[in-house]
Amino acid sequence: MKLAQVVLFAVATLLALPAAAQTASDRQILAEKIKADKKVVVAANMQLTEDEAKGFWPVYEAYQKDLQGINKRLLGTIKRYADVYNKGPVSDEAAKKLINEAIAIEDAEVKLKRSYVPKLEKVIPGMKVARYMQIENKIRAVAKYELAAQIPLVQ
Repeated sequence: MKLAQVVLFAVATLLALPAAAQTASDRQILAEKIKADKKVVVAANMQLTEDEAKGFWPVYEAYQKDLQGINKRLLGTIKRYADVYNKGPVSDEAAKKLINEAIAIEDAEVKLKRSYVPKLEKVIPGMKVARYMQIENKIRAVAKYELAAQIPLVQ
């Protein structure tokens, strides 16, 4: 399966999570499926040697765990926006708070990437560090595009 197809499937599954997973158990199962699908995409595209894989996967798992915190923060901001948006026109004050939080989340994501590059460079060659970051960026770009398409403009 091509990278784009797997990524689109994972994103679609992720976006369906709130609607399709009604119980905590269902949400957990779906989250684990998405995590596994993403790992398959990464594994298929990294072309790691056995030695590289031994060093890479623990760093990958740590990065994904840290990325979860950013994802939760983003979801919280989206929920706050939905609450404000559904109450009627968004005030300038609320809009300012929301945009500041959105920018802070982007800053946190960049900071996280910067902190993991040296860790990755210790376990895989620079070309593969770049490849991994490209894969992560592509997956996140698709997810962000899908989110943006579903979030209405401020009124």
